[in-house]
Amino acid sequence: MSVLIVIPARMKATRLPNKPLAEIAGEPMIVQVWRRAMESGVGEAVVACDGEEIAQAVVRAGGRAVITDPDHPSGSDRIWEAITKTGDTADIIINLQGDVPTLEPRLLRELLRPLENPLVDIATLAAPILRAEEHDNPSVVKAVLTLEKVGNIGRALYFTRCPAPYGDGIRYHHIGVYAYRRPALAKFVSLPPSPLEQREKLEQLRALEAGLRIDAVVVDTVPLGVDTPEDLERARQILG
Repeated sequence: MSVLIVIPARMKATRLPNKPLAEIAGEPMIVQVWRRAMESGVGEAVVACDGEEIAQAVVRAGGRAVITDPDHPSGSDRIWEAITKTGDTADIIINLQGDVPTLEPRLLRELLRPLENPLVDIATLAAPILRAEEHDNPSVVKAVLTLEKVGNIGRALYFTRCPAPYGDGIRYHHIGVYAYRRPALAKFVSLPPSPLEQREKLEQLRALEAGLRIDAVVVDTVPLGVDTPEDLERARQILG
């Protein structure tokens, strides 16, 4: 199966304006994310952006960029426009957010494992929650999984901002990186936002409500997502 990594990026971030161009270790953040994608070795990578500034930064670094409609409601819609505009025919589309410059490239290789099962439409990642305060933190999205006995792959039953499942035991922090079979992505972007998606503010619930199967690989690390000036400083320290 051929794989294309698409990195959606836009300048209009409320908490960290012009985030994709924030300098980290001598390069814009979006370039650092593109480099992590290429280092994974799973396929080509293209940045789907909302304007010339991001595109030029990526092209200067030797990458590919596609300018898309700045008013897309989600990264998935931006990705779909990018692959249809370029004519890319990849079987698998990876949605890699443009704000994870410290992502370990091996995680993208792990991400593809669930798609070895032909019944799986979408693959994603999760990691055990180890810090007590994260159980009640609504910013930490929980993946409710039914895990296989081997392989650390589980079928996603639900995603929520609440502490779930109830009771003692491991809970899983959902990592918002996705690998879609092309028909699954086409179906997903054709659907309107679903009731649970709107209630939980979690896009992946639209896929579950539509009957698409999502499986998650349990990994041992959570990439740092850069959303605030404090996150940006941490990323600079890590990559510096």
